[in-house]
Amino acid sequence: MADSSGTRWPLHTKIFLGLVIGSVCGVGANLVLGDDPNLAWFVSHVTEPAGRIFLRLIFMVVIPLVFSSLTLGVAELGDIRRLGRIGAKTFGYTLIVTTISVVIGLTLVNLFRPGESIDPAIKQRLLDSVKAGSSTAAPTPGEVNFGIQTLVNIVPDNPLSSAVNAFKGEMLGVMFFSLLVGVALALSDPERTKTLKGVLEGVYDVVMRIIGMAMRLAPYGVAALLFSLTSRFGFTILQQLAAFVLITLTGLAIHQFVVYSLLVKYLGGLSPLTFFRQIKEVMLTAFSTSSSNATLPTAMRVTETNLGIPRQITGFVLTLGSTANQNGTALYEGVTVLFIAQLFGIHLSLNAQIVVVLMSILSGVGTAGVPGGSIPLIVILLETVGIPGAGIGIILGVDRLLDMCRTVLNVTGDITAAVYVARSETARTKDEG
Repeated sequence: MADSSGTRWPLHTKIFLGLVIGSVCGVGANLVLGDDPNLAWFVSHVTEPAGRIFLRLIFMVVIPLVFSSLTLGVAELGDIRRLGRIGAKTFGYTLIVTTISVVIGLTLVNLFRPGESIDPAIKQRLLDSVKAGSSTAAPTPGEVNFGIQTLVNIVPDNPLSSAVNAFKGEMLGVMFFSLLVGVALALSDPERTKTLKGVLEGVYDVVMRIIGMAMRLAPYGVAALLFSLTSRFGFTILQQLAAFVLITLTGLAIHQFVVYSLLVKYLGGLSPLTFFRQIKEVMLTAFSTSSSNATLPTAMRVTETNLGIPRQITGFVLTLGSTANQNGTALYEGVTVLFIAQLFGIHLSLNAQIVVVLMSILSGVGTAGVPGGSIPLIVILLETVGIPGAGIGIILGVDRLLDMCRTVLNVTGDITAAVYVARSETARTKDEG
């Protein structure tokens, strides 16, 4: 697809056009044709199958993506025994700040409930339409029995069985096994394990290539999915989608400008205004590329030059953060799961929401630092708490915009971690001196 001048449009522009075309045509068809059987036939035999095929292209690579990305994410840290204080501080900071981000997102969704303002009958029809395209039997919607047995089940007695049943609530077992393999790889002799690591890197690259191929079809898949939804439910579904975008952006803004400001001031000893002024180039790069990995070189240069962070700290903390410190992604995943649950009329119990928090934090380690890298992991979150994974299709049209915004949060979080670690190491050196 290209404009009249022959310039190729970027993928996110095409996806946005797919959103607009699918939504406008769907709403128009709903207003003009209503319950016309010809429209119903067209949706059930053309647009809906096209949208499902696009979603299944993503679903089919979820397990190899989770295993390879989580394993490599831990293994590439190097010898864990040598990480020492800097590693411990970075991991502790990441865990706490990511938890805060998820809690902010879930609090906003529970407080404002953006997906609950539509008629219950429409909710049920929407859920039924999505379930019809699901090929897996998910757990009981909204119910997760979180307790001692859940902790026991996190350790799988058969990882292959957990992988097969991942969409039936056993994904935590797959994640635990992947993390454990990553730790074992990091502690093993690199010469003896380089072949296995090479295989995992190959699997990861192939999976990312498949996702890239699937995302080339995203404009058409998004158009088909949005047409199917809006032709059945009219403008109502777009109103809910707008509320979802607003809540997500609010959560990201709170974390970016309130939480990070407090962390930078009290843990990093910097003025928040000075901090954000010094890293504006990084924020703009993150927003335009939607990729933590693509922003990494700029982030390292700016952090060293503008903020004066030592290279050894910058190299470790920012490189680790580009994969493992995904605050914005974790917040987005939590908001998305609860929003889709509300849209379908599924009440998520407190236990289920605790699982969402835990899995959002874990997913931050395994999320690829590329555009759209969180989509397969959101599918896993949905299925784990009994929500059809095909529900992800509802938000795909606006995902790229939110991806650009949450990448800014991710990269800013990496830099705040580097500021905190550098200041704490400086203070420790002075104390020892």
